[in-house]
Amino acid sequence: MDIKKRLILSNAAIIVLPILATLVASFIFTFIFARIHDVDISYNTVNKLTQVQYEFFKADGSVLRNTPEVLLDKEFQQYIVTRLENVEADIVVVKEHERIFETIPIGTIELEKCLKAGSGNLFSNTVEINNDKYMVKVINVNFKDGEKGNVVLLAPTGNEWATTETLLLFSTSFFIVSFIIVNIITIVIFSKKIIKPLANLQKAAVNISEGNLDFEVVEDGDAQIRDLCRSFEKMRLKLVEAVYIQQKYDENRKMLFSSISHDLKTPITAVKGYVEGILDGVANTPQKIEKYLNTIYSKTVHMDRMIDDLLLHSKFDMGKVPLNFEKTDIVTYFEDCINEVETELEKDNIDIELHNELTECRYVLLDRDKIRRVVINIIDNSRKYMDKEQGKIDIFLRETSANVIIELKDNGSGISQKDLPYIFDRFYRADSSRGTSKGSGLGLAIAKQIIEGHGGRIWAISRDGKGTSVMISLVKA
Repeated sequence: MDIKKRLILSNAAIIVLPILATLVASFIFTFIFARIHDVDISYNTVNKLTQVQYEFFKADGSVLRNTPEVLLDKEFQQYIVTRLENVEADIVVVKEHERIFETIPIGTIELEKCLKAGSGNLFSNTVEINNDKYMVKVINVNFKDGEKGNVVLLAPTGNEWATTETLLLFSTSFFIVSFIIVNIITIVIFSKKIIKPLANLQKAAVNISEGNLDFEVVEDGDAQIRDLCRSFEKMRLKLVEAVYIQQKYDENRKMLFSSISHDLKTPITAVKGYVEGILDGVANTPQKIEKYLNTIYSKTVHMDRMIDDLLLHSKFDMGKVPLNFEKTDIVTYFEDCINEVETELEKDNIDIELHNELTECRYVLLDRDKIRRVVINIIDNSRKYMDKEQGKIDIFLRETSANVIIELKDNGSGISQKDLPYIFDRFYRADSSRGTSKGSGLGLAIAKQIIEGHGGRIWAISRDGKGTSVMISLVKA
């Protein structure tokens, strides 16, 4: 439920429900009480009692508006009598202790009872005269001659007046009790639907501020509170994800330092050893010196490539590598790539061949330099891990309705199934021995970043000992 709607309904319920409950309870009470005590509390009876009270009030006003001496006037007496006859009421006017006008004969004792009862409150002004009950109203007056007097108004009534008194007391008490109960219930519901969820959110906020994310924010309460809970839970999950990513970054950073320091140490140690060999005179012939220098050069080239991979990988992580897309004929592009690497592969006795299975000329939007790096990296991996006397690398160009599929397949040593899901991860190398590693462990991770930057996908299929196929999917231009 909406909070605004709940507040409106709650405020309305605090007033409306007690009133309705009081009306129903009063009706039931009146019905039962009238049956038990054989009292007529019909509309006519209540209406008559109301008229009596009204006429008493009018009579009171008439006396007060005029001097008490008007009560001695015969015409005014007749007027009062006529008014009171409509409700079957009577009047007794007393000056000091002398009755100067009366419409009902009552004894002195009964008169004293009337004077005493008439000075009471609304529901204690009844008196019994000649076995009949009367409702009494006494008006105190002062005559001009200084004498005090009383105007006593009497109207016959049965048990209805006492029942009305009881009903009013019951209704008032019931309304107060029901008002308190409805307020308590409203507060409990309000607390359950609003205050309690807000308290849970406050607790969640404290946990988050203290770095404790191992909890769940349960959606509870009204619509706005549930939305707030949902937002808190999304924020918590985002923070959990951020913490996890940060942990992974920290692990990768540690692995980075470990991997790079280890991988750089090996060629640096080799370079140092060959330089010492030259300085110590171990390379004492021009041929040995040339061999040592060539080895030093190849090691520095390897270190330079490792550093380039590390820098490029870091730039991709920070999103600082721009991609310059060009509309490119995919067949012509791969023909150029093959021409670039064919000579080097022939030295290692590896043949490379392009298989065009496209039905017509296809164009792809790509960054030519970055995709060339991916292709060269994959081909270089095939060369490094080739274990056959006659190596073979086949490049297949296929297509779907929306994509061009490139398959780079070799007949090398392959990748075990346990390693295959991780070959595109940072610093992951399938060989278990660090000492025999042949790369930085970043090449395929960089390839994945480049392909995903093109909106494509890269994956691998391999059979251990029989070769590997690296698949690349790029969107057609």
